[in-house]
Amino acid sequence: MTNQKPTIVLVHGAFAESASWNDVIARLQEHGVTAVAAANPLRSLAGDAAYVRDVIASVGGPVVLVGHSYGGLVITEAAARNDAVVGLVYVAAFVPETGQSALQLSTSEPGSSLGSALAAYPVATGGNEFTIRQELYHHQFAADVPAAEAALMAATQRPVTEAALSEGLPTDRPAWKDIPSWHVFGDQDLNIPVTVHRAGAERAASQGTHEITGASHALSVSQPDAVAAVIAEAGKAYVGGQSVSA
Repeated sequence: MTNQKPTIVLVHGAFAESASWNDVIARLQEHGVTAVAAANPLRSLAGDAAYVRDVIASVGGPVVLVGHSYGGLVITEAAARNDAVVGLVYVAAFVPETGQSALQLSTSEPGSSLGSALAAYPVATGGNEFTIRQELYHHQFAADVPAAEAALMAATQRPVTEAALSEGLPTDRPAWKDIPSWHVFGDQDLNIPVTVHRAGAERAASQGTHEITGASHALSVSQPDAVAAVIAEAGKAYVGGQSVSA
């Protein structure tokens, strides 16, 4: 597989859906890069990661795994001890240690207003699931996205279970300890405090950290050029490493 371009597998987080990657995918495709956006179930961390592992296995080659928001926990679990994954990209995403949950990380530093923007609904399997209230979605999630587009995002958001957000990272070896990672986030993220993003990138010994001034949590929609460029960095690093070792 020397010099084989990796496939990009993109994992959305809570309150988004796979089409949130559309503009990023379009930019990757312009450069001949194959990308797949997984439909993250958002039901449980372990179950969501198992599904993403199945997506990775279906690719049949090297993968750069990209996660947004809660998707950062999912990719960290899905890539653990997974030789198919050659790079990780955290897009406004959690970078967890073993046992850490989304809820724990989001409240570990001041700055998130997400809790007050949520609506909770019971689910038949037990517990609750959360959505961002539609009238608050634009400000909370996507302040730098045009209002009409943010309204569509609010209407198509995927709810996440409280159980998924509360579940600690299961693996005893988070993937970022063994796989090179890149990190991109905005300094106006109201879901995950920017200090949490900075700490996560430092924890993972980031190969490249990109903090975007004025950017919201919805980076894949509002900053697709920047996100695609960081993904390209990860892909090029893998291909370049293969060339050196060949």
